[in-house]
Amino acid sequence: MSSFLGYLEVMKASRLLHLLLLLQTRQRISSSELSQTLEVSRRTILRDVEALSMAGVPVYAERGRHGGIALLPGSRLNLAHLEPPELEALSVAGLDERHLELLGLRDAHATAARKVALKQDAAPAAHPRATLADIVMVDSSAWLSGRSLLVDIADLATALRLRRQLRIKYRRSTEAHPAFLLVDPYGLVAKSGRWYLVAEQQGEQRLFSLERLYSFEILRAPANLQVDATLRTVWLSLKERTEAPGDVMITARLRATRLDLARRILGERLRDVDAAEGGWYPITIVFRQIQDVRQLLQFADHIHVTGPPAARDMIRALATDLVSRHQDPSAAPVPREPDRS
Repeated sequence: MSSFLGYLEVMKASRLLHLLLLLQTRQRISSSELSQTLEVSRRTILRDVEALSMAGVPVYAERGRHGGIALLPGSRLNLAHLEPPELEALSVAGLDERHLELLGLRDAHATAARKVALKQDAAPAAHPRATLADIVMVDSSAWLSGRSLLVDIADLATALRLRRQLRIKYRRSTEAHPAFLLVDPYGLVAKSGRWYLVAEQQGEQRLFSLERLYSFEILRAPANLQVDATLRTVWLSLKERTEAPGDVMITARLRATRLDLARRILGERLRDVDAAEGGWYPITIVFRQIQDVRQLLQFADHIHVTGPPAARDMIRALATDLVSRHQDPSAAPVPREPDRS
């Protein structure tokens, strides 16, 4: 008995948990399949099963052509025996492999996923039922994303566990150079392939893009956060505030072939799409301020802004400036035509 207990003490814990959790979902597995899955010999699998059985775990080896490693019927195993890093890796749902790697959780997530994977017995039917993992994939990275971060996300996440104030070197989007700021952090959010630090600065809840975060320093003072506020509640509030469409109404005509593109780019800001007239849709767009009308320039000649006058004036001024910037230096100036629409 002591030899079995000694063997249990030196056996790799993750392999034991993996074996038991596989049996939890399958009830019976061949020793050869377990050998391939756990990357050990069949002899090692049989020794593991024997040791577990001697220690009182309800698992045994069945002999014969249709035998294998089996769990006693009705037995249940506790998933809480996953190791702490594996539980944490599973708790941050929605992150893809790249984000998990940035947090230092890729290997732990892979191990945990193998342990809790729901595999089916080979079905006699020609088309076995697929699992969700076979037919659903989540990729939370942004399209054409090549931006590199100046700070290590894993190090920042470790610092945030301490719940202390941070002194960050950060560049605002409207400024050319970074400045040092004192913040009280709630945590990190990954949104559409980008990372954000959610924190309070001088009592105001804010988002700080990690793409413009140059460095951080952990201070001794504890983070001074609002009572009952959590990362989730603060994020939802900031998200709602950021995505609020505003009350500046812009009317325009959009070429019919660009409606899907407009819906993807403008989202809920696109309102009141009327029936197409001669290949054009009369539309209404809601912005937070009149200056946001510059976003419509990306539709080029596929859009015609019809009102209000301030929006038309801004589009005209921006277009004139673009013409002057891209004009051949040797060409004559382009005359400005009066607006007759």
